[in-house]
Formats: sequence, C-alpha cells, structure tokens
Amino acid sequence: MRLEKKATVVSTSVAALLVLMKMTVGIFSGSIAVLASAIDSLLDLTVSLFNYFALNSAEKDPDDKFHFGRSKIEPLAAVIEGFVISFSALFIFYEAISKIVNYKPMEYLGTSVAVMIASFVITAFLVAFLNHVAKKTKNMVIKADALHYKTDLFSNGAILLALLLISYTGEHLIDPILGMGIAIYMIYSAAPIIKEGMLMLLDAAPAPEDVAKIEMLLDNQKDINGYHDLKTRESGSHIFISVHIVFNVSISLYDAHLISDRLEAKLRALFDDKHVHILIHMDPYDDSEMNVIEDSY
Repeated sequence: MRLEKKATVVSTSVAALLVLMKMTVGIFSGSIAVLASAIDSLLDLTVSLFNYFALNSAEKDPDDKFHFGRSKIEPLAAVIEGFVISFSALFIFYEAISKIVNYKPMEYLGTSVAVMIASFVITAFLVAFLNHVAKKTKNMVIKADALHYKTDLFSNGAILLALLLISYTGEHLIDPILGMGIAIYMIYSAAPIIKEGMLMLLDAAPAPEDVAKIEMLLDNQKDINGYHDLKTRESGSHIFISVHIVFNVSISLYDAHLISDRLEAKLRALFDDKHVHILIHMDPYDDSEMNVIEDSY
C-alpha cells in the first residue's frame, strides 16, 4: 500500500475516534465550540474516506477510457475538501450566532475540558504524521488533509483555552464568540486549497521556478540546436511536459531518438518526487518562426 493511502487510513481512523468523543460531550454539555468541533471531525471522517478512494482511483493506470490516467482526481478531491471546510465553517458561524441570541449556559465543563485535551494531543500527532507524508510524497490530497487537521489543531487549542476561561470567569458567551472566530479561520485556511486545486483542474503550469528549471536544462543541451513550443501542466502528483526540439537537418532519426531519450531522463530527474510525462516533437529545423507567420494570416 502506498504511503499516501496509509496516511488516509490513519486520518480516517483518528477522525472516527474524535467524532465519537466530541459528539457525545458536545450534545450533553451544550457547548457550541465542542459541538462545532465534533461536526468538523465528522466532515473530516467523510473527507478522509473520500481521499482514500480518490487516491486509489488516481493511481490507476491509463486505460481505453482515460488515456492520460485519472490524476485530476487528486486536485478535484482537494477542491471538494476546501468547500467542505468552508461550508462547515458557515454552519459553525450560524450556530454561534444562534447561541448568542438564545443564551444558555454550558454543562459538564470538566468533561469537556478533558475531551478537548485528549483531542488536541491526538490531532497533534496526526498533523505531524500527515506533514511528514506530504513533504515526502508531495501529494496534494495529503497536503490538503494535513492543512485541514492543522486547522483542527488550532481550533481544538482555542476551544480548550476558552473552556478553561469559562471555568475561571463563569462567562459562557466566550464559547459562541470563539466559535465565530474558528469559523472565520477555517474559511481563510480553505481558500488556498480551493485555489490550488482549481488551477490544476484548469491545466495551469507548474510553479514558475519549476518551469525555469526545465528551461535552464533545455538551454544547456549541447546536442540540440534549440527548442520552442514548451508547454507544461500539473495535475496532482503528475507533471506533463510538451516541447519541440530542434536538431541538425542531417542528423539520423536514430541519433535524434537517442538524444531525446537522454533528455527525457534528465527532465524526469528534475522532478524525481513526481510522475513526469514528456512528449518531445523532433524538428529537423526551427519552424517556430514559420508557424508564427502562418498564424498571422
């Protein structure tokens, strides 16, 4: 099993445990912050399950229906996760306002504090694990999952602090006010996930520094006379590169093919943590200017 899939299994199991703990205490205590955290964990469970099946589908080999594979499932999963975070945040915000309007003090405060301490510790270990996997695999789904649970970590810490303040001051309005703050932070955190996923779905080029690495490698190739029509796109853990390579008109097809193979190997080495797909069009002369002239008519 791939490390990414193992990570989704771990996050799903942790989310299920947190849902059971928080939902029980949230219902009995009447705490909006704890209940909001329970709902968020329930959404975490749903998203983690979706991520597992998304990664399982994304790693399937190309077939007759999907000639380029299913790599776009990864950014699609990230976009869905971002919207899930946003919608859950809006629900939390609504519940917080409702509690301010219909004021009711909390119960079982001590139990709520104990549950949030346990939740904070468990989530901290999960975030550290997911960050390790995300850095090692460069997988966008795991990166989004890590960020999602990182927001949970901050919200759990804030809820724990609020419960302690409520216990010390007796001011129960701290609970819904904190819930509103958590909701705003969740929406703020979800925006980059949605943006990055949408850019991948729209076939945006990789980061400028990655494109620059490709251009620098091509510029330093002594066996070719130049290149043009360089096009790139990124889809999850996959990078697609298309380029026209200009050779000497007298070169044999065999030699041009060998040079192209070596060039493909060098391009893949630039991104050894990703799946790199390369399409090289071999030109016997530079026809880029001719194409520009033809396009102008």
